[in-house]
Amino acid sequence: MKNAVVVFTKVPKVGEVKTRLTEEKGGILTPEEAKEFYQASLLDILDSCIEADCCDIYICQNKGGDMDYLKKIVATLSKPEAIKEIFVDEGKTFDQGMQYAADYILKNGSMDRLADSVIILGGDIPIFQPATLREAVKKIEMLAFSAEGLECARRANGLESQIGAGLVESIDQEGGFNLIGYTYATPFDFDGVFYNRYGFTALDMIVQKVTEKNIPVSIVEMIPDVDLPGDLASLIPAMNTLRLAAKYDSSIKLPRRTDEFLLDLGIITSAPVPDEFK
Repeated sequence: MKNAVVVFTKVPKVGEVKTRLTEEKGGILTPEEAKEFYQASLLDILDSCIEADCCDIYICQNKGGDMDYLKKIVATLSKPEAIKEIFVDEGKTFDQGMQYAADYILKNGSMDRLADSVIILGGDIPIFQPATLREAVKKIEMLAFSAEGLECARRANGLESQIGAGLVESIDQEGGFNLIGYTYATPFDFDGVFYNRYGFTALDMIVQKVTEKNIPVSIVEMIPDVDLPGDLASLIPAMNTLRLAAKYDSSIKLPRRTDEFLLDLGIITSAPVPDEFK
């Protein structure tokens, strides 16, 4: 079974990425620092995908983004030739963009599809680990060849299939997800996942969709993203822990660029001290 991962991203540019982390929006970073942070995170994620060595790697960039600049920074990766292709998002909403990225790879299951499954990641999950991507692939393949996955695909497509349905996702800290993947035989789409009239979180919309179609589903470990100042504050102790763990556990990958950015920034986090300790 051939698998692909798509990193869904904006091209790093001052004033256009991670603006909610900036002082103007109540954060602590300058627009230039926000851009540097996002670029470090994006490149660390791509290096984790390369180290995982379990999928073809694609990048889906925002329309209007500077592809020449993106290619320039991709050239600094540990193994830039591992990036199969950079393509441009044609979706007008986030739902449509995610769907476009998935369809670009799966091509509705046609024989010219680029892979049998696709996993989509965001560019703002710097602690993402190679082991998590390997686990996601393992679980998609397990579901795809299960009796439930094969039956779901047969019901949806009216044909027997060698590869069945299956969906895997992560859980983030705000009722969403930062990793999602499924096979070409899975009767799933992103319509209404992020923008819906029910007020459902993205995660609950996926629950509803997979339940309606009896799609077998599994999860990988929680992967926090960094959108808000509180997320950045939580990232710092996580990075301190990763830095230490990586010394003793070769399976842990330290996101080097993000770590260096935070160390250079020189900020620390603290917790409120209870009155009895004051």
